[in-house]
Amino acid sequence: MAGLRSYAQYGPQNPFNNVLSDAELDALKAEDLIKVLHDLFSYQHKVLYYGPKTGNELTASLKPIHVLPAKLKELPKAKTFVQIPTDNNKVLFAHYDMVQAEIFWVRNSDPYNVSVTPTVSLFNNYFGGGMGSIVFQTIRESKALAYSTYSYFSLPSKKEDKDMVMAYVGTQADKFNESTTAMNELLTDLPKSDQLFETAKSGLRKTIASERITQDGIIFNYLRAQKLGNNSDIRKTVYETAPKLSFADIQSFHDKEMKGKNYTYCIVASQDKVNDAEMKKLGDVKKLNLTEIFGY
Repeated sequence: MAGLRSYAQYGPQNPFNNVLSDAELDALKAEDLIKVLHDLFSYQHKVLYYGPKTGNELTASLKPIHVLPAKLKELPKAKTFVQIPTDNNKVLFAHYDMVQAEIFWVRNSDPYNVSVTPTVSLFNNYFGGGMGSIVFQTIRESKALAYSTYSYFSLPSKKEDKDMVMAYVGTQADKFNESTTAMNELLTDLPKSDQLFETAKSGLRKTIASERITQDGIIFNYLRAQKLGNNSDIRKTVYETAPKLSFADIQSFHDKEMKGKNYTYCIVASQDKVNDAEMKKLGDVKKLNLTEIFGY
């Protein structure tokens, strides 16, 4: 499923299958790998430290053991993958001999925009982010169609990447049609529950209020914010803004990001239990072999 999702986001060449071929592996020598290790600190890098020492004390203690060349080399340019537009409904299918069927909805959305974070946080809490959410209560509890189900709007980890809409259902293969229909209905029309909405609001604030970022987590939290181009802790904005949002705000967000949109359906199931006709109702079907998914 991880391979299918990466394929849905980036296409045939993607981060998941970006691996060495068998021939490239066979051509590697032990000394090649040892050279990589020995060469690591000749490239530009950061040293992260959490502890009682001052900056000067840390530098002094590192010098004898962290020996550097006169000039550090630039890092090799990383291979970049660009998220492809979800311009039509399609199905990516991988056969696996099992009783269940797993379905994952993927849609690439817009570039990262920090201003939508409070709305996204509240929407996810209400719509599909937990056991009290609309998705879980409707598909699993009310209709008993899934072992597990959720849906959320995902913000990227880097400002260059796009937001994503994701949804998931793990179900019995004989409930494939019913479960996909149930999720698509929720992606089309957002049910309103005043009680669940207020619970989502209060739950979001309580989660932030009780959360503590401590020790070296402070450093990594700072670095994550840097990758997104943020210069402050976005949780403060979410905590202050979310209580002011109305149901109309998340309804508008749902209509903009989910309703009437195209999706790539990533399906892992037995080819003997989910037939082509059922999948074709969702979109154009492409069956992937293991080499296409894993890259070897």
